[in-house]
Amino acid sequence: MKTLELERFDSGGANPTLNRNHIHGLEIIKPSPKTQQRIADTLSTYDHLIDNNNRRIALLEESIHLLYKEWFVHLRFPVHESVNVIDGIPEGWNRVSATEIIDFNPKTSAPKGEIRPYVPMEAVSTKSMSISEVETRPVGGGAKFKNGDTLLARITPCLENGKTAFVQFMDNDDMVATGSTEFIVMRSTKVTPYWVYCLARFYNFRQHAINSMAGSDGRQRVKPDCFEQYQVLSPPSHIIKKFDNIASPIFKQIKFLSWQNQKLKEACDVLLPRLINGSIAV
Repeated sequence: MKTLELERFDSGGANPTLNRNHIHGLEIIKPSPKTQQRIADTLSTYDHLIDNNNRRIALLEESIHLLYKEWFVHLRFPVHESVNVIDGIPEGWNRVSATEIIDFNPKTSAPKGEIRPYVPMEAVSTKSMSISEVETRPVGGGAKFKNGDTLLARITPCLENGKTAFVQFMDNDDMVATGSTEFIVMRSTKVTPYWVYCLARFYNFRQHAINSMAGSDGRQRVKPDCFEQYQVLSPPSHIIKKFDNIASPIFKQIKFLSWQNQKLKEACDVLLPRLINGSIAV
């Protein structure tokens, strides 16, 4: 039975609830055990494809984070052996505040009330850059962002749990989407967007943000100005370009696999009720 059909049994005023006594007498379709097993076997094919894609996404994510640490943390970037290092800084690199190369919560506008894509906090993964189940809502308050931006959860426990995403789901790079008020938007100004996302996943950066949190227990939030005190090594443009050339196809592959997973889930949602009611034979 569809959710909309169950809504007619809701009771209550401001917060309607579904009373179990109202639905005890409802008749439902119960396939035979043999049919149920066939349905499960059919849907498990989709589950296996989704699981396989998730494993590929995890490996791709791991590979880019390992590369980031190798080049920008351990400073074993291409031809690093021939570069002079003075006081821990390679020649041509600069130690700067994160705010000098990243715009935190950049001013981004969209017509108020216009329907735009909306990213709720629950759509952001704790382990992957992927964003699932994007909604549409009228533009109001909340974060505003474009393709290439990184979304960092600013509230406990979402930040501690690792909720961070890379925006690349819109067809138009100039389009503006909206999201939860509990996101910090990070936009590259002097480095590649892929570098910014990797920084947002870097342990030391996250710990710096966590240590700045203030507020009542259970509702603590990151202080946006804390990133002025976070120092990073800004690499020269030719190193950033090389990193971008490697990272770009990885991010695009993750985007495709995430899109494929979303379509597989949508197919399952459509297929399941039809298999149960017999409109599609197993």
